[in-house]
Amino acid sequence: MVRRYYPSIFDELEEMKNYLESLSRQMYDTNPVALLPNPALPAIEMLQVQQTGLHVDVIDSDKEFVVKADITPGVSKKDISLTLISPHALEISCERRDDKQDKKEGYYQQERSFGYMTRVIMLPRPVSEEGSSASFKEGVLEVHLKKSEQETKGKIPVA
Repeated sequence: MVRRYYPSIFDELEEMKNYLESLSRQMYDTNPVALLPNPALPAIEMLQVQQTGLHVDVIDSDKEFVVKADITPGVSKKDISLTLISPHALEISCERRDDKQDKKEGYYQQERSFGYMTRVIMLPRPVSEEGSSASFKEGVLEVHLKKSEQETKGKIPVA
């Protein structure tokens, strides 16, 4: 007697889960620079950035770019990281952690909330970390990036 194996719905769900996990690993375990479009292409041909909680304005002046970002309430200056991942791309990352403890009559309540946001801003011309500065005041991050012809990358401290 020969028994035949028929796949069940659980086998299909397991295959789908494995496939989605492999896609997730490919997406998140990659260097962000590898995912950036070519800076030589016009901005219209670049990939659209997925919208996050970071709303950004990029202002072009003669000698610098000014990037203004509205940061989510609850984020402090020490939780913000600015990285020049390529001469044409600035990465803004921030993390929010909020612990509240409240003791009232007969019960104890504790709430925790956290979140991590990151955004890569493409710049039309190369910039340098030398002479660049950043400030954070009243929930607005303002980054001044000096234009450069050299291809450099690095971290920018937030003042």
